[in-house]
Amino acid sequence: MLKMGHCGITSSKTVLVFLNLIFWAAAGILCYVGAYVFITYDDYDHFFEDVYTLIPAVTIIAAGALLFIIGLIGCCATVRESYCGLTTFVVILLLVFLTEVAVVVLGYIYRAKVEDEVNTSIRKVYDEYNGTNSNAQSRAIDYVQRQLQCCGIHTYSDWQNTHWYEESKNNSVPISCCKTNAVGCTGSLTRPEDLYQEGCEALVVKKLKEIMMYVIWTALTFAFIQMLGMLCAGVVLCRRGRDPAYELLITGGTIA
Repeated sequence: MLKMGHCGITSSKTVLVFLNLIFWAAAGILCYVGAYVFITYDDYDHFFEDVYTLIPAVTIIAAGALLFIIGLIGCCATVRESYCGLTTFVVILLLVFLTEVAVVVLGYIYRAKVEDEVNTSIRKVYDEYNGTNSNAQSRAIDYVQRQLQCCGIHTYSDWQNTHWYEESKNNSVPISCCKTNAVGCTGSLTRPEDLYQEGCEALVVKKLKEIMMYVIWTALTFAFIQMLGMLCAGVVLCRRGRDPAYELLITGGTIA
Protein backbone atom coordinates (compact mmCIF):
# COMPACT_ATOMS: atom_id res chain seq x y z
CA MET A 1 0.00 0.00 0.00
CA LEU A 2 2.90 2.32 0.86
CA LYS A 3 4.48 1.67 -2.54
CA MET A 4 1.18 2.32 -4.29
CA GLY A 5 0.80 5.60 -2.40
CA HIS A 6 4.32 6.61 -3.43
CA CYS A 7 3.57 5.86 -7.11
CA GLY A 8 0.28 7.76 -6.96
CA ILE A 9 1.72 10.92 -5.46
CA THR A 10 4.80 10.89 -7.71
CA SER A 11 2.64 10.39 -10.79
CA SER A 12 0.38 13.26 -9.77
CA LYS A 13 3.34 15.60 -9.33
CA THR A 14 4.93 14.55 -12.63
CA VAL A 15 1.67 15.06 -14.53
CA LEU A 16 1.21 18.41 -12.78
CA VAL A 17 4.64 19.66 -13.90
CA PHE A 18 3.87 18.54 -17.45
CA LEU A 19 0.48 20.26 -17.34
CA ASN A 20 2.07 23.52 -16.24
CA LEU A 21 4.22 23.45 -19.37
CA ILE A 22 1.04 22.90 -21.37
CA PHE A 23 -0.54 25.87 -19.57
CA TRP A 24 2.22 28.14 -20.88
CA ALA A 25 1.53 26.98 -24.41
CA ALA A 26 -2.21 27.30 -23.80
CA ALA A 27 -1.76 30.89 -22.61
CA GLY A 28 -0.21 31.81 -25.94
CA ILE A 29 -2.93 30.02 -27.90
CA LEU A 30 -5.74 31.70 -25.95
CA CYS A 31 -4.21 35.15 -26.49
CA TYR A 32 -3.80 34.35 -30.19
CA VAL A 33 -7.46 33.31 -30.48
CA GLY A 34 -8.61 36.47 -28.72
CA ALA A 35 -6.42 38.65 -30.96
CA TYR A 36 -7.74 36.82 -34.05
CA VAL A 37 -11.31 37.65 -33.03
CA PHE A 38 -10.36 41.32 -32.58
CA ILE A 39 -8.72 41.47 -36.02
CA THR A 40 -11.70 39.77 -37.67
CA TYR A 41 -14.09 42.11 -35.86
CA ASP A 42 -12.20 45.03 -37.36
CA ASP A 43 -12.86 43.60 -40.84
CA TYR A 44 -16.56 42.97 -40.23
CA ASP A 45 -17.46 45.55 -37.60
CA HIS A 46 -19.68 47.54 -39.98
CA PHE A 47 -22.02 44.57 -40.27
CA PHE A 48 -22.95 44.42 -36.59
CA GLU A 49 -23.22 47.25 -34.09
CA ASP A 50 -23.16 45.38 -30.77
CA VAL A 51 -19.64 45.85 -29.39
CA TYR A 52 -20.49 43.41 -26.60
CA THR A 53 -19.82 40.68 -29.15
CA LEU A 54 -16.16 41.25 -28.27
CA ILE A 55 -16.67 40.27 -24.62
CA PRO A 56 -15.73 36.59 -25.24
CA ALA A 57 -12.52 37.74 -26.97
CA VAL A 58 -11.57 40.09 -24.12
CA THR A 59 -12.34 37.38 -21.57
CA ILE A 60 -10.31 34.72 -23.35
CA ILE A 61 -7.26 37.04 -23.59
CA ALA A 62 -7.55 37.72 -19.85
CA ALA A 63 -7.76 33.97 -19.25
CA GLY A 64 -4.63 33.46 -21.35
CA ALA A 65 -2.70 36.04 -19.31
CA LEU A 66 -3.79 34.40 -16.05
CA LEU A 67 -2.92 30.96 -17.41
CA PHE A 68 0.66 32.08 -18.05
CA ILE A 69 0.94 33.21 -14.41
CA ILE A 70 -0.63 29.93 -13.30
CA GLY A 71 1.97 27.94 -15.20
CA LEU A 72 4.76 29.82 -13.45
CA ILE A 73 3.20 29.44 -9.99
CA GLY A 74 2.34 25.79 -10.61
CA CYS A 75 5.84 24.80 -11.72
CA CYS A 76 7.51 26.51 -8.75
CA ALA A 77 4.96 25.21 -6.24
CA THR A 78 5.10 21.63 -7.53
CA VAL A 79 8.91 21.44 -7.64
CA ARG A 80 9.33 23.14 -4.23
CA GLU A 81 6.36 21.25 -2.74
CA SER A 82 4.89 24.53 -1.41
CA TYR A 83 1.51 24.02 0.23
CA CYS A 84 0.72 27.74 -0.01
CA GLY A 85 1.87 27.84 -3.65
CA LEU A 86 -0.20 24.81 -4.63
CA THR A 87 -3.26 26.21 -2.88
CA THR A 88 -2.84 29.52 -4.74
CA PHE A 89 -2.37 27.52 -7.94
CA VAL A 90 -5.65 25.63 -7.45
CA VAL A 91 -7.61 28.78 -6.56
CA ILE A 92 -6.39 30.76 -9.59
CA LEU A 93 -6.86 27.74 -11.83
CA LEU A 94 -10.45 27.45 -10.61
CA LEU A 95 -11.02 31.15 -11.41
CA VAL A 96 -9.66 30.69 -14.93
CA PHE A 97 -11.80 27.57 -15.36
CA LEU A 98 -14.91 29.54 -14.37
CA THR A 99 -13.83 32.34 -16.74
CA GLU A 100 -13.60 29.89 -19.62
CA VAL A 101 -17.02 28.48 -18.76
CA ALA A 102 -18.29 32.07 -18.98
CA VAL A 103 -16.60 32.42 -22.38
CA VAL A 104 -18.45 29.33 -23.63
CA VAL A 105 -21.80 30.66 -22.36
CA LEU A 106 -21.23 34.16 -23.78
CA GLY A 107 -20.01 32.63 -27.04
CA TYR A 108 -23.26 30.73 -27.49
CA ILE A 109 -25.33 33.80 -26.56
CA TYR A 110 -23.60 36.11 -29.04
CA ARG A 111 -23.41 33.41 -31.71
CA ALA A 112 -27.22 33.32 -31.61
CA LYS A 113 -27.38 37.13 -31.92
CA VAL A 114 -25.03 37.40 -34.92
CA GLU A 115 -27.67 36.73 -37.57
CA ASP A 116 -30.07 39.38 -36.22
CA GLU A 117 -27.24 41.91 -35.93
CA VAL A 118 -26.07 41.37 -39.52
CA ASN A 119 -29.64 41.38 -40.91
CA THR A 120 -30.30 44.72 -39.20
CA SER A 121 -27.13 46.56 -40.28
CA ILE A 122 -26.11 45.16 -43.68
CA ARG A 123 -28.73 47.09 -45.67
CA LYS A 124 -27.58 50.35 -44.09
CA VAL A 125 -23.92 49.59 -44.93
CA TYR A 126 -24.74 48.90 -48.59
CA ASP A 127 -26.78 52.10 -48.81
CA GLU A 128 -23.78 54.11 -47.59
CA TYR A 129 -21.42 52.61 -50.19
CA ASN A 130 -19.94 55.25 -52.55
CA GLY A 131 -17.09 53.34 -54.17
CA THR A 132 -14.26 55.50 -52.77
CA ASN A 133 -11.38 54.19 -50.68
CA SER A 134 -11.84 57.01 -48.18
CA ASN A 135 -15.30 55.70 -47.27
CA ALA A 136 -15.14 53.09 -44.47
CA GLN A 137 -18.32 51.34 -45.61
CA SER A 138 -16.99 51.05 -49.16
CA ARG A 139 -13.72 49.53 -47.97
CA ALA A 140 -15.61 47.09 -45.74
CA ILE A 141 -17.95 45.94 -48.52
CA ASP A 142 -15.21 45.59 -51.12
CA TYR A 143 -13.10 43.60 -48.66
CA VAL A 144 -15.96 41.26 -47.74
CA GLN A 145 -17.02 40.70 -51.37
CA ARG A 146 -13.47 39.79 -52.40
CA GLN A 147 -12.71 37.76 -49.28
CA LEU A 148 -15.96 35.77 -49.20
CA GLN A 149 -16.47 35.79 -52.99
CA CYS A 150 -19.97 37.20 -52.83
CA CYS A 151 -21.91 40.11 -54.33
CA GLY A 152 -24.80 42.10 -52.91
CA ILE A 153 -26.90 41.25 -49.89
CA HIS A 154 -28.72 38.18 -51.24
CA THR A 155 -27.58 38.30 -54.87
CA TYR A 156 -25.70 40.66 -57.20
CA SER A 157 -28.96 42.23 -58.41
CA ASP A 158 -29.41 43.82 -54.97
CA TRP A 159 -26.97 46.51 -56.08
CA GLN A 160 -29.69 47.91 -58.32
CA ASN A 161 -31.53 49.08 -55.21
CA THR A 162 -28.61 51.07 -53.78
CA HIS A 163 -27.90 54.82 -53.93
CA TRP A 164 -24.51 54.11 -55.54
CA TYR A 165 -26.14 52.27 -58.47
CA GLU A 166 -28.69 55.04 -59.01
CA GLU A 167 -26.00 57.72 -59.00
CA SER A 168 -23.44 55.89 -61.15
CA LYS A 169 -26.02 55.05 -63.89
CA ASN A 170 -23.64 52.65 -65.64
CA ASN A 171 -25.61 49.42 -65.17
CA SER A 172 -22.80 47.79 -63.22
CA VAL A 173 -21.82 46.59 -59.77
CA PRO A 174 -18.50 47.21 -57.94
CA ILE A 175 -15.39 45.54 -59.35
CA SER A 176 -15.11 43.60 -56.08
CA CYS A 177 -18.06 41.52 -57.35
CA CYS A 178 -15.95 40.17 -60.23
CA LYS A 179 -14.79 36.57 -60.08
CA THR A 180 -11.03 36.20 -59.76
CA ASN A 181 -10.83 34.26 -63.04
CA ALA A 182 -13.04 36.70 -64.98
CA VAL A 183 -10.63 38.45 -67.35
CA GLY A 184 -11.61 42.00 -68.29
CA CYS A 185 -14.55 42.11 -65.87
CA THR A 186 -15.86 45.62 -65.28
CA GLY A 187 -18.81 44.67 -63.08
CA SER A 188 -21.28 45.13 -65.91
CA LEU A 189 -24.67 43.52 -65.36
CA THR A 190 -24.74 42.57 -69.02
CA ARG A 191 -22.21 39.83 -68.18
CA PRO A 192 -23.61 38.25 -65.00
CA GLU A 193 -21.48 35.13 -65.55
CA ASP A 194 -18.43 37.22 -64.52
CA LEU A 195 -19.97 38.08 -61.15
CA TYR A 196 -20.22 36.21 -57.88
CA GLN A 197 -23.73 34.82 -57.65
CA GLU A 198 -24.07 34.33 -53.91
CA GLY A 199 -25.07 37.19 -51.60
CA CYS A 200 -22.86 38.34 -48.74
CA GLU A 201 -25.35 38.37 -45.87
CA ALA A 202 -25.45 34.60 -45.32
CA LEU A 203 -21.68 34.28 -45.76
CA VAL A 204 -20.90 37.05 -43.26
CA VAL A 205 -23.21 35.39 -40.72
CA LYS A 206 -21.55 32.03 -41.37
CA LYS A 207 -18.05 33.50 -41.00
CA LEU A 208 -18.83 35.23 -37.70
CA LYS A 209 -20.52 32.12 -36.30
CA GLU A 210 -17.48 30.02 -37.26
CA ILE A 211 -15.20 32.43 -35.41
CA MET A 212 -17.40 32.28 -32.32
CA MET A 213 -17.39 28.47 -32.43
CA TYR A 214 -13.59 28.63 -32.71
CA VAL A 215 -13.53 30.59 -29.44
CA ILE A 216 -16.00 28.21 -27.77
CA TRP A 217 -14.11 25.01 -28.66
CA THR A 218 -10.77 26.54 -27.64
CA ALA A 219 -12.20 27.50 -24.24
CA LEU A 220 -13.76 24.04 -23.75
CA THR A 221 -10.53 22.23 -24.64
CA PHE A 222 -8.39 24.16 -22.19
CA ALA A 223 -11.07 24.05 -19.51
CA PHE A 224 -10.80 20.24 -19.64
CA ILE A 225 -7.00 20.41 -19.29
CA GLN A 226 -7.39 22.75 -16.32
CA MET A 227 -9.77 20.29 -14.65
CA LEU A 228 -7.03 17.67 -14.89
CA GLY A 229 -4.56 20.15 -13.39
CA MET A 230 -6.88 20.88 -10.45
CA LEU A 231 -7.37 17.14 -9.90
CA CYS A 232 -3.61 16.46 -9.77
CA ALA A 233 -2.97 19.44 -7.50
CA GLY A 234 -5.79 18.27 -5.24
CA VAL A 235 -4.21 14.81 -4.94
CA VAL A 236 -0.85 16.35 -3.99
CA LEU A 237 -2.44 18.70 -1.44
CA CYS A 238 -4.67 16.07 0.17
CA ARG A 239 -1.87 13.51 0.63
CA ARG A 240 0.97 15.90 1.37
CA GLY A 241 0.48 16.15 5.11
CA ARG A 242 -0.73 12.65 5.95
CA ASP A 243 1.05 10.29 3.53
CA PRO A 244 4.43 9.02 4.80
CA ALA A 245 5.27 8.01 1.23
CA TYR A 246 5.23 11.65 0.11
CA GLU A 247 8.61 12.62 -1.38
CA LEU A 248 10.09 15.70 -2.92
CA LEU A 249 10.02 15.59 -6.70
CA ILE A 250 13.66 16.74 -7.00
CA THR A 251 15.57 15.43 -3.94
CA GLY A 252 13.58 12.31 -3.15
CA GLY A 253 13.72 13.26 0.54
CA THR A 254 10.80 12.51 2.83
CA ILE A 255 8.87 15.37 4.38
CA ALA A 256 7.80 14.88 7.98
